[in-house]
Parts: sequence; C-alpha cells; structure tokens
Amino acid sequence: MSHKAWMKTVPTENCDVLMTFPDTTDDHTLLWLLNHIRLGIPELIVQVRHHKHTRVYAFFVTATYESLLRGADEIGLRKPVKAEFGGGMRSFSCEEDYIYENIENELYFFTSQERQNIIRYWLENLRAKQGESLHNIHFLEGQPIIPELAARGVIQQVFPLHEQRILKRLMKSWVQAVCEAQPLDEICDYFGVKIAMYFAWLGFYTSAMVYPAVFGSILYTFTESDQTSQDICCVVFAIFNVIWATLFLEEWKRRGAEFAYKWGTLDTPAESIEEPRPQFRGIKRISPVTSAEEFYYPPWKRLLFQCLVSLPICLACLSIVFLLMLGCFQLQEFVLSIQELPRIIRFLPKIVLAVIVTACDELYKKIAYWLNDMGAW
Repeated sequence: MSHKAWMKTVPTENCDVLMTFPDTTDDHTLLWLLNHIRLGIPELIVQVRHHKHTRVYAFFVTATYESLLRGADEIGLRKPVKAEFGGGMRSFSCEEDYIYENIENELYFFTSQERQNIIRYWLENLRAKQGESLHNIHFLEGQPIIPELAARGVIQQVFPLHEQRILKRLMKSWVQAVCEAQPLDEICDYFGVKIAMYFAWLGFYTSAMVYPAVFGSILYTFTESDQTSQDICCVVFAIFNVIWATLFLEEWKRRGAEFAYKWGTLDTPAESIEEPRPQFRGIKRISPVTSAEEFYYPPWKRLLFQCLVSLPICLACLSIVFLLMLGCFQLQEFVLSIQELPRIIRFLPKIVLAVIVTACDELYKKIAYWLNDMGAW
C-alpha cells in the first residue's frame, strides 16, 4: 500500500456492485470520484480495495436496508402486498411500507437483482455540476459522471456481483437438471423479469416445436415417392403450420400474461420498467405530470439539431458509401478488361471493397453514437 495508506483493506462481506479501475489510475482520480459518490449519493457505502497481484483498485459498493427502501420508493419498484391489504403487486412506498410482504425481513425483502438495480440507478444518475472537470475531462452541467468516465476508460468496469449460494442452487435445479421444468420463479428473483420471461418463452417455444416435428416426420415417412403425393403432403403440412402458428401465438399470449401478472409487470407501462437514460442532459425542472424533479430538453432544439446536423451528416455518409461502391465497381471493370494481369490481382477490387466496408462500419458506428447522444437529449 505504501503511499496509499489512506485506503483501508478491511474485508468486505457485503458488496452488491463492483467498480474497477486500470492499474495506472492515480490517487487524485480515485479521491475525486470517491468524494463525489459519497457527497452525491450519501445512501451508498463505498469501500476501496486494492488487489496486490493485479495492482487494480476497486470500489466495493453497497447500501443499508433503510437506504434501499428509499431507493425502491424512488424508482417505483413493484413489490407484493400482504393479503390483508388487498394482495397483488404495487409500487413500493416508504409511507406505507407495512403493507408489503417480508418488509420485516431485511435478508429476503429485496432480491440481489433488485438491490443491484437500485444501486446502479443511483450510480448512473450521479451528475456533474457546472464547470466540474477531472484532468482533461470537462463535464457539462447535468452530465452523468460514471457513464462518461467509463466511456473514457477512467473506470474499467462497473458490474454486479453474483451470489455463489444462489448460483449453485440454480446450477443443480436448472443447468444440470434433465427433463425437469425450469425454475422460472428462481430465475426471475435472481436475474430479473426480462431474463426470466426470455427463458419462459424459449422453453415454451421449444416444447411447442415438438408438434410440427412429429407431424412432419409422420408425413415424410408415409409420403409416396411420386410428385403428386409429395405436393399433397406439402400442402397438408403448410396448412398444419398455419394452424399451429396461430395456436402457438394465442397460447403464448395467455402464458405470457400469466407470468407478467405473477411477476408484477402486467399492468406496468413499459417506460416505468425501463430505467431513465443516464446520458440524457437538459435543464432541471419539476415535471408537470409527476411533480418530481426531472431533466428537460426543449423538443424544438432536438428537432433543430436533427434537421441541421443529423440529416446532413447521414446524407453525406450515404453519398460517400455510394461513391466508394461505384469506384470499386469501376476498378473491377478496369481490372477485368486487362487480360495480362495475374489472376490474384483480379480479386484486388473485392478486397478493397471489403476493407472499405469494415472501415466505414467502424467510423459510422462512432458517428451514430455521437448523433444519438447529441440529438436525443
């Protein structure tokens, strides 16, 4: 540790989110970010650790149960309500915390995924004040600090930690299980509703594919070799697929609605499930709809940027691609017109086109990210 003796190396048993830094990170950067997190998000508990072999520094981030309850209220986390208060799912409220199931049990009220979502929400919405800077990075007012530092490479990774106890249980009941139903409720509790819904659909789809597979095999077995029998079987199999696809979609609607009701997302608008975009910048104001503080960016400014910047740049990129493609085609015709050239040279225009496509793809990806960040504030 030597000159970095201010960093404590006490064991950290409770950690929900880990933030790592490159081994070249200096003390000023660590102290600057640590100070901003502790002042901007006082709900978080941050411990600084240093790995003696990799020489990498990391922030071990967690929060107290009371702070997580306030965070659940802030993001509108939906939790099950006790039967005597009506049951079902409802957005968490600290004022009525007594109505929620397991509220008295700190260990089981929040799943690890819910804890990590609350902490990640706080971290991604830590925003800079006017004129703040770190070395050569100058933040705009209201700009999210941690996503910007991660994009600049100052922060190496920000990721949630797994719970080995739950992973081992899932390994036995899910990964290693043969001919058993998926533990969808456990998957939902650990990975979240989106992941659980995906595997629910995947399992349902896999099971539903048995019917066309069996019916198609039977048709193939009993089909005669003449063309008429094959045509009839194709028509029959096509009709079967149409009926099967219709029944599959209708049944999945019912099954998906059951899961959504069970997991508390049936009557939840999509915008409340998705977290606010942390890169959004604007002026702070009180929302006329929710009366909560929010960032607001005038629509006319966004439209002006799209018309004067986004559209011309997109048209210029399309024109460049079109001209480069025509140039490669002309080069191809020129090369093919010369019979004396070696055979390998005839592939040169195609190689040039492949290199151009790859280079343009990387360039246009960066342009697209920049336009998205600038024009969709």
